[in-house]
Amino acid sequence: MKNKLAKLKYMPNNFEIIENGDHVICAVSGKEIKLEKLSYWNVELQEAYYSYVEASKKR
Repeated sequence: MKNKLAKLKYMPNNFEIIENGDHVICAVSGKEIKLEKLSYWNVELQEAYYSYVEASKKR
């Protein structure tokens, strides 16, 4: 699954892959995030963030 956008359902401590892929896009910066590096997301907004910096900007 190289260079395919994944569709995820974000949950409090993990995420479920709805549609296979290898990355998601940061909701703040637009940067590509490899699924194995994904650590920051918002369950309520169902958004992924590249790092704590982007996640804190959403607050």
